[in-house]
Amino acid sequence: MTMTPFDDAAHKVAEFLLQIKAIKLQPEQPFTWASGWKSPIYCDNRKTLSYPQIRTFIRQQYVNVINEKFGKPDVIAGVATGGIAQGALIAQDMGLPFVYVRSEAKKHGLTNMVEGVVEKDQSVVVIEDLISTGGSSIKAVDALREQGCNVKGMVAIFTYGFEEATENMKKANCSLFTLCDYNTLIEVALKHNYITENDVESLKEWRKSPSTWKQ
Repeated sequence: MTMTPFDDAAHKVAEFLLQIKAIKLQPEQPFTWASGWKSPIYCDNRKTLSYPQIRTFIRQQYVNVINEKFGKPDVIAGVATGGIAQGALIAQDMGLPFVYVRSEAKKHGLTNMVEGVVEKDQSVVVIEDLISTGGSSIKAVDALREQGCNVKGMVAIFTYGFEEATENMKKANCSLFTLCDYNTLIEVALKHNYITENDVESLKEWRKSPSTWKQ
């Protein structure tokens, strides 16, 4: 199989995320998410910001994907909180205005949900760090559309690849591209001995039904 530049970059992103423990895989000692789900994976992509080499590589991959999939937009929008720092770095690299979208409108002042200056009919690419179900990400897309923006799509570092997220993005008519995904992560984790062959089936089963998974 011939690797494309994007495939090669996805493998490198996965290596970095595992190396700095931004993603941890523990099928035998699962984490408990806020939702109560038991999970063999924990993801905190904010850790990438603490490593200049990795931060730079990820920013460059974001820019590559934006240019390839959407062309240069008028504005970059980060989703609070994980997408704010990434979005600001990308906007700086591309020489573009930056705004961010709150998880909910402020309770005081102007009660903004979108912070920064964005004009009607401007094209926007939305930046996330992680896609789970996609619910909070779509709230951000809706908020930008309410401002009259043309949301070209969304780019994130990583997705769990849940069917629910795929369906939510489809319903919202929002194209999503990620620098790395769950299948690539598992492949790289196995190759570099972060997990064993015995772990792979359990990890795949979790992704099929995370709410009912038992290790």
